[in-house]
Amino acid sequence: MKRRFPHHLLGLPAAAFIVTAFAASPAVAQSNGKGKPKGSGAPAVEVSVGVVFSQSERSRIVEFYQVHPISGAKALPPGIRKNLARGKPLPPGIAKQVLPQDLEHALPPRDGYHRVVVGLDVLLVEVATGIIHDVLMDVIR
Repeated sequence: MKRRFPHHLLGLPAAAFIVTAFAASPAVAQSNGKGKPKGSGAPAVEVSVGVVFSQSERSRIVEFYQVHPISGAKALPPGIRKNLARGKPLPPGIAKQVLPQDLEHALPPRDGYHRVVVGLDVLLVEVATGIIHDVLMDVIR
């Protein structure tokens, strides 16, 4: 008795190759098990923050607030404070104050940037974008 090869199985190796090649393609979104395919959504944006407080600015700001402490200054809640980071935008509606005039005049001008007090911190913020470029933590006491 002669065995016959089932012809409908001939295309199986080719189909397996095509499925494997297609699934390995980077253009195909794969599930991460959380309902959203990997690679979907907005691409990660890396912000380069090259403008920072100079060492002399840091010294003058710290010295000013040591000599002129602000009574009643309170730290921000931790959830809000963690958003005050380099490269992040200043959160909308956050309570901010300008630096005292004496201190602002003692510092070099920063075209396109302003220095603000938020909670106990002093920030260097880009005017056009609202991006935080530097943070001096716990300066106000």
